Amino acid sequence: MNDQYKSGFAALIGRPNVGKSTLMNNLIGQKIAITSRKPQTTRNRIRTVYTSDEGQIVFTDTPGIHKSKNKLGEYMVGTAESAIREVDVILFLVEPTDYIGAGEKHIIEQLSKQNTPVILVINKIDMVKKEELLHFIDVYRKEMDFAEIVPVSALKKENTEELISCIMKYLPYGPAFYDEDTVTDQPQRQIVAELIREKALRCLDEEIPHGIAVTIEKMKWRKDIVDIDATIICERESHKGIIIGRQGSMLKKIGTEARKDIEKMLDSRVNLQLWVKVKKDWRDSDFLLKNFGYNQKDYE
Repeated sequence: MNDQYKSGFAALIGRPNVGKSTLMNNLIGQKIAITSRKPQTTRNRIRTVYTSDEGQIVFTDTPGIHKSKNKLGEYMVGTAESAIREVDVILFLVEPTDYIGAGEKHIIEQLSKQNTPVILVINKIDMVKKEELLHFIDVYRKEMDFAEIVPVSALKKENTEELISCIMKYLPYGPAFYDEDTVTDQPQRQIVAELIREKALRCLDEEIPHGIAVTIEKMKWRKDIVDIDATIICERESHKGIIIGRQGSMLKKIGTEARKDIEKMLDSRVNLQLWVKVKKDWRDSDFLLKNFGYNQKDYE
């Protein structure tokens, strides 16, 4: 590898629902992080890897920084804030607007305390006129001295190459951390669980999704098919009924949608069996949070 090769870590930070996961998936060219219109979709820190001839960027997608209401919320915010301290460059994602709310101000305050270069990424530029964009850039420029300001559309893949070039500028020279075929450090089981949770988020009502987790009970390869047993955990009996749906229709819909994405990811046919269990108030139980993969020690 040449001595001009660069490699380093970049964290995506922002309020819930600004498009962090969509941007990361598009930058690496593969779906790893789940996306939905509902806030707080991402719960864990997800690492993905972009590799080119110039260098390697290890992206860390983080949960949106928000005011936490329970232990799961505290875990998510702790995960996001610790990611800021461990990277070479920070991408702060915002929407194209001249209103800077309390959430953005809180993040700017956190970022101002860091010595790490911060690239302001104004996402969703396909939603506004060019002249408005210049005004929004100006408003944010007054808030903080950003290393770069890059407008993009994650959805339409506009200006994403420019963003990659900007990130590379701030990475140290050095060998790759992962081999060039690696796209994520997430175990397959975890990605499968997340894909099922994504479909549940998309299919269910507003109230229920925050209260669900997914655990993989079994993942077994046969000759040309993968058998997967998974359980959707919810907090109330009434939620269980809604997730199952009339004569199992909702659970079937979630399973059908999830299976398509899982088959694409595993490049194999999948036999997916879903169950639903109630674990009351699991989001406030240290034991259950740890059981479902949200361990506070991850960011301490």
